[in-house]
Amino acid sequence: MQVAGKIAVVTGGGGGIGGALAARLVRDGARVVVADLDAEAAASVVAAIGENHPGAAVAMGADVSDIAQIEALIARAEAEFGPVDLYFANAGVAGPVGLGADKDWLTTIDVNLQAHVRAARLLVPGWLERGEGYFIGTASAAGLLTQIGSAAYSVTKHAAVGFAEWLSVTYGDRGIRVSCLCPMGVETKLLRAGENSGDAIGEAATRAVTSAGAVLNPEEVAEVVMAAVDDERFLILPHPEVLDMYRHKGSDYDRWLAGMRRYQGQLLKGVAESG
Repeated sequence: MQVAGKIAVVTGGGGGIGGALAARLVRDGARVVVADLDAEAAASVVAAIGENHPGAAVAMGADVSDIAQIEALIARAEAEFGPVDLYFANAGVAGPVGLGADKDWLTTIDVNLQAHVRAARLLVPGWLERGEGYFIGTASAAGLLTQIGSAAYSVTKHAAVGFAEWLSVTYGDRGIRVSCLCPMGVETKLLRAGENSGDAIGEAATRAVTSAGAVLNPEEVAEVVMAAVDDERFLILPHPEVLDMYRHKGSDYDRWLAGMRRYQGQLLKGVAESG
């Protein structure tokens, strides 16, 4: 899909990948609602965009765990610009370290998965009527491989990939395009959540990502995403090596699991020695 002239919503847009996506969308000719739980951060992103593209983006504070607030985002886009063409379900949380408590799991599920489902529930009927729409879900390489550290993060990112697959299978022949973003290390607050958790397995989680491949900046990721949207490609891999890792996992699951246990052990040893 060519984004010039299109209307987009970007959640988690107050910085990181979401902020970079919003800026790139506007640069490519789209008009954007930038949403974030931190309304001031969203406003800051829009202010920066407005320096060169006045009026092309608006900011809104929103908690995507609440379907009423997602509905308000869509209504704001329609009121400001017109019907939503592209929805970037990009907001995410790191989840609790280890197994976590129920309340932390519920928050992680709400933001990393249910927010995608709720947005699709609101948008798909209109997209089917119009014969066109684009849903871009931000998952993670952890959704294809598994994340050392947080069970909730890994599980919800797997689920986000599965939901995007389902959307594509179910509606792909009816004009709805779907992409799923699965990066490894990107220099954002989320990347550093583990090492700032005060927990050895959390620190190991950050080290696992930063040592597995290059840590990209958000603008590099946004460039890859927009190329994939132009091509209407489902799986977006800013780190191409993830595909080789995924193939290795599928070719011999037990060997892969044993390797991940060894890798986790090495990481935890390094954390202990550095502490």
